[in-house]
Amino acid sequence: MKKQFEGAFPVLITPMNEDYSVNYEGVKENIQYYLDQKVPGIVVVGSTGEFASLNDEEKKEIVKIAGEAVKDTETDLLVGIADERTDKVLEYAKHAEANHADGLLLINSYYMTPTEEEAFEQFKEVNDHVSTPIMMYNNPFTANVNLENETIYKIDKELDNVQYIKESSGDIRKVRAVADNTDLILFCGADDLALESFVLGATGWISVAANIAPNSAGKLYELVKAKNYDGAKELYKDLLPLCEFLEDSGKYVQIVKKAMDLKGLNGGPARKPRLGLTEEEVTKLKGLMEKLD
Repeated sequence: MKKQFEGAFPVLITPMNEDYSVNYEGVKENIQYYLDQKVPGIVVVGSTGEFASLNDEEKKEIVKIAGEAVKDTETDLLVGIADERTDKVLEYAKHAEANHADGLLLINSYYMTPTEEEAFEQFKEVNDHVSTPIMMYNNPFTANVNLENETIYKIDKELDNVQYIKESSGDIRKVRAVADNTDLILFCGADDLALESFVLGATGWISVAANIAPNSAGKLYELVKAKNYDGAKELYKDLLPLCEFLEDSGKYVQIVKKAMDLKGLNGGPARKPRLGLTEEEVTKLKGLMEKLD
């Protein structure tokens, strides 16, 4: 069995051709790049991967490609399984399990604004039908619900397969509450709170920035783990501006795709209605990338 998830996991974009079709060869090449960088894990068909803009066939093919790529490596594979419909979530979960997923990333229904009870029941139903560890994803900005602390505590206490949480509320107090009051393994989900989350006990980072600077993102975690806080703060001075650009721009998908193109990898356009970067944004991105690895 693979080890417990730990470290900075890039949440991958879905590369596109100029006609907006999925560039499957690009998917393979990008994954191989991250494997060559020896990242501890990758995430596919998450928000950065435009999961809501992909159809079933596309999602499943990406998961199949990723599973084949990582199955004999030390890199973990997390698969996003979100959908409005619980039956579809279960379908995606089973497909991911059949294709070498090491973990399942699940956010509550992101349009219907479920009650706390409804959110709990969706996690419970998936918990009861899978054997793969589940990473609960709390992100009020994309799911319209900020899971209450008591709901998170209940999920931790009652649902054995929910072993991780990606905390993306942007509220460091919630990060502290989860770290202090649950047995969940905490992953940072807010790029501009990475250092703070590590200090409070997060042992991983589902990172948009790690697409662009996988080694810098990984090093930040390792420095904190080694209690080299001065070194971590120095590195964060270079990494944080990129994290803030990603968090604040509203164009995190497009930023990563352009960065991949600039790195000689596979990005391409984002599916509409997302629009590309302005010349000013591209110039800013290039400047931010210069100091990072």
